[in-house]
Amino acid sequence: MKTQVDSKLNVRQTLLQRRQTLAMFAGSAAIGLVGMPAWAQEAKKKGGILKVAALTNPSSLDPATGGAGTDHVFLWTLFDTLVEWDYATLRTKPGLADWSFPDPKTMLLTIKPGINFHDGTPCDAQAVKFNLDRNRQDARSNLKADLASITAVDVVGALQVKLTLKAPDVVLPAVLSDRAGMMVSPKAVKELGNDHDRKPVGAGPWKFVRWEDNQRVVVTRNENYWKSGEPYADGIEISVITDQATALRSVTAGQNDMVYALSARYKPLIERARNITLVTAPTLYCIQIYFNFGRAPLNNLKVRQAINCAIDRNAFINAGMGGVGEMAAMQLPTSHWAYEKSLADLYKFDPERSRKLLSESGLSNIELSFGGYNDQDNMRRNEIIMEQLGKVGIKAKFTTGTIPDISGQFFGAEKKFDALLSAWTGRPDPSMSYALMYGKEAYFNAGRAEVSPDLAALLQESREKSSIEERKISLSKIQRILVEGAFSAPLAFQFEIAATGARVKGFRPNLLGKPKFNDVSLG
Repeated sequence: MKTQVDSKLNVRQTLLQRRQTLAMFAGSAAIGLVGMPAWAQEAKKKGGILKVAALTNPSSLDPATGGAGTDHVFLWTLFDTLVEWDYATLRTKPGLADWSFPDPKTMLLTIKPGINFHDGTPCDAQAVKFNLDRNRQDARSNLKADLASITAVDVVGALQVKLTLKAPDVVLPAVLSDRAGMMVSPKAVKELGNDHDRKPVGAGPWKFVRWEDNQRVVVTRNENYWKSGEPYADGIEISVITDQATALRSVTAGQNDMVYALSARYKPLIERARNITLVTAPTLYCIQIYFNFGRAPLNNLKVRQAINCAIDRNAFINAGMGGVGEMAAMQLPTSHWAYEKSLADLYKFDPERSRKLLSESGLSNIELSFGGYNDQDNMRRNEIIMEQLGKVGIKAKFTTGTIPDISGQFFGAEKKFDALLSAWTGRPDPSMSYALMYGKEAYFNAGRAEVSPDLAALLQESREKSSIEERKISLSKIQRILVEGAFSAPLAFQFEIAATGARVKGFRPNLLGKPKFNDVSLG
């Protein structure tokens, strides 16, 4: 039974979510890009193999150890989460478990009965405790920052787990809708160890068959899936095709059924094609330059500010994104409820100001090593950044490779580059994004350097407040620290561009721009 405290928290959360929903819908209307409206009318039937073209290879198929935002599409076929979210608004809803807050510093998870992992072992309270403790404490886990508010995980019933919190945390349901809430089989992890990265065992709609590195990931139907009637497809073959033109041709030729996350320059081609359908929608996907601000020369504020002023974001969108995108001043688009308008013009394109800042930095002949990706679109974007920085006197040298390789070299132990031209793929709540990118020990803070002594307290404060107005105040303070300190260079928000073949029924994009296929059937 939910307590009075729990009821108040849930009412406040509902009000917050309604405000978020209105903001997101308003943003979508302003953008004018919407998905195809016929999804709900499509008749669905079971059977068939869904063939998907993906532009990247996974970094890992274990949710705790991977480091690429593009992994989610693979992971969601294999792992269900404790909490789920609405596709259009990211409103949280029960997944493997329901939740309540008996008091502000206690979260109670009640797992649905009868759920088993693919190896037949139960997804019960003991399994959930194992996962949450592993995600919080394992040396290889990249999820520690996500779950930092939890001080203890206790089994209080066969299907109930109690989370004791350092302080109230209204964001925790959203956290458990992402990697941190993906449940893996404790038996498989204990038996396989690090090999679980490549032989995953979850409780999701499909079971792992094989991963042919840089070629394909194959999954097959989980016949004992706990959601009645799902999934529709008997299996999925996700082929890794890093060249976007080739990936799109594979769909027009009927070799694959769909491709997602295409560059906007392919939108006109999809629209003209007779045998495929365009699906497009707004996302939180922010293309940006990550800085290793823990070492010279990017530990110099003036240099970071100079880079932000040197970049013509409008030109970047036109030349590097087919003219489709929204200029970014922070990691939130203008339609987001937590967007801080007062910071929007802090780093307008101003080469003269950039040169002045470089002079004030006390440094000369600045050279930066960049990591970048080697697909066609990113190679063009690398060139744009090199050219624009070169005009103010900063020499940028790019090393390119695949997303998993280059990202691992920047964020991992090697710390190979000063900066990385990549993207933040978004999270269900902004406090999650800021903690993961800028927390002192966060994986995506390449230098593991402290942004501000106030950041941790403000992040905690943003997660304790239950009203959207109070949360906006905390998040505004966080964004001011991050934007004024120029700890990254946000460039532009990307829109989902997907192409589906005639067989695909029921595909829906989501605000994170990372497709799920549970609802997809094949005609």
